[in-house]
This record gives sequence, C-alpha cells and structure tokens, in this order.
Amino acid sequence: MIAITLHDLRFRARQFLIAVVGAGLVFSMALLLTGLANSFRAEVRRTVASVGADAWIVSNGSSGPFTAFGALPATTVDALASTPGVRAADPLVIVPETTTIDGEVHGLRLFGHRPGGMGAPEPSEGRAVRIDGEVVVDRRLGLDVGDGLDLVGRHLVVVGLVRGHTLLGGIPNVYATVSDAQRIAFQGQPLVTTVVVSGAPAAPPAGMTVLSSEAVRADTVHAMRDAIASIDNSRSLMWIVAAVIVAALMYVSALERLRDFAVLKSLGAPSWLLFVGVALQSIAVTLLAAVFALGASRVMRPMFALPTSVPVSAYVVLPIVAVVVGLVSSLVALRRAVSVDPASAFAGAM
Repeated sequence: MIAITLHDLRFRARQFLIAVVGAGLVFSMALLLTGLANSFRAEVRRTVASVGADAWIVSNGSSGPFTAFGALPATTVDALASTPGVRAADPLVIVPETTTIDGEVHGLRLFGHRPGGMGAPEPSEGRAVRIDGEVVVDRRLGLDVGDGLDLVGRHLVVVGLVRGHTLLGGIPNVYATVSDAQRIAFQGQPLVTTVVVSGAPAAPPAGMTVLSSEAVRADTVHAMRDAIASIDNSRSLMWIVAAVIVAALMYVSALERLRDFAVLKSLGAPSWLLFVGVALQSIAVTLLAAVFALGASRVMRPMFALPTSVPVSAYVVLPIVAVVVGLVSSLVALRRAVSVDPASAFAGAM
C-alpha cells in the first residue's frame, strides 16, 4: 500500500504541489496570527518587567497604570518610601501622547521616571536619560540617537534606543524624566500616575490600591481581549481552510483512483488498508505544507505592520496540527474509496 501511495504521489505531483502551496500559505498565515496574538502578551511582559518593580500603587478605582488614568500627589512617593515593607519607591508618570514625525502623526506611551530609579529599560543603543530634555525611545517610532522629538510643544532629544518596548499592539514607549512628563501631561503640576515600589507595603495606603506586577500584566492584556480573541478565531478559520483545500484535493484524487480502489477491494483489501493509503497521502501533503509554511511565514512577516513574535510552541504544534488536518481531510476521500463496487474493476474487460 505504501508503494502504491508513493507511486500515486509521483504520478499526480502537480496536483499535490498545488495543494502543498495552498495549504502552506494558509498554515503560514496561521503561524503569523499566532505570533501577532503572542506579541500583544509579550510586549506587556517586557514593559512591566523593564520597570523592575515588585508592586504598583495606583489611586482607588484605577484598574491599572496602563489602562486607566488617575493622578496622585508627588508627595506620595516619600510617604511610601517610609512605609514598613517598602525598600524603595519611585514615581512614574504614564500617559498616552502623540507626536508628528515627517508630517505623520504617531501615537506613543510616555513614561516619566526618575533617572537612575525604577521605570525604564537599559537602552540597546545610546545611553539612559540623565537630565531633563532627554528621551529614550523604542525603535518602532523610527527615530535615531540625536534626533529631536516634540511633545506638546516641548522639544526633547533622543539619547537612547530600546527594542520591543511597546504596548497595546505596537504603540512605542518613550522614556523621559518625571519633570518633563509632568510639564507635558500636567502643565508642571507635581502629580504622578503611579508609584512603583521594591518590596510591598504592609497595608494599602489610604485611598490607594496596591497591584502586583502580575495583576498589572493581566489588566493590560485584558484590555486587548477582543483583539486577541478575533485573531485566535481567525487562526482557527485558517486551519479549517487548510483542511478544505487538502480535502478537495483528496476527493478529486479518490475519484481518479476509483478503479484502483476497486481492484484492491476485489483482491480482498480491507477498508482500513484503503484508509491507510489515503491518509498517508493526505498527511504527506499537510506535512510538506507545514515545511513550506516555515519559510513562507518569514517572507510574509514584513506584510504585518504590527510586531509578530511566533512562540517556539507554535512551531512544535504546527506538525501535529498538520497531521490532524491530514487525517480529517482524508475522511472525505475514504468514504468514496470504501463505497466503490469491486466489480467495477472488471468493467469493460469483456
């Protein structure tokens, strides 16, 4: 049966190649959609981890520092620093802003932090912010070290670059001093949006809520739940489309092989053996499509404006899904194969 299956694959190589390419493109789209959904979670993990805090203090009623806006007096920082259980406390001003670069408006997330304190990642190029008037920006903003950045009439100079520090679907983070962020967001008023601490206060301060880093991550990802669910549903649709493509090929192939199936049945071949032959063909097509998808996904990645981060688990799951799709697709052809009349093998022989 294996020999017959391989011979038929060679004989109908063109048909199978079309199915491999078609299913492979669908598989590659599924991989990229997986990477897109994963990038939403990964960017949140990187941003929260780069702050380096054990707990986040926000005003009561605020769901989180990235999804809600609540102001605290800057004096809260000193009060928290002397609270039992807190080893260090630093202010953060986190606000959404826009800027115009080369005539195009760009959204960004402004982080005002204390130089040398918690709140900003280590730049991959250039240096960290030291004084007012300096910023570190994510590369997605399209600026280089030495470029200027205007925010609400304040001119800032880029002194460092980071990579992968974005939020809410690729919106780049920009890191400035607390003073600059207060001038931009609060017209210079001594306010902050959250206080990050090392350690944890023994009791929540009056009128404030203490959030762990895990709670901050969960709240931020929850804000993108609809987008992530839509992507996950689209990925499931891709698997179905791939199954339909392979099933259509296998059905046509089964129609062309009816006489072969009739001969095998007349020789006493059981139905399960016919299924093995059909399933082997289908699985071979889907596994080749999975290999094709690995290369095609790399070529197609620049088509996505948003960052994609395909997890290793997706590459592990892909061949498993390919086998499942192959088995499901072969069922369509199997029904036609087992229903053929063995007598048809001798039709026209007289």
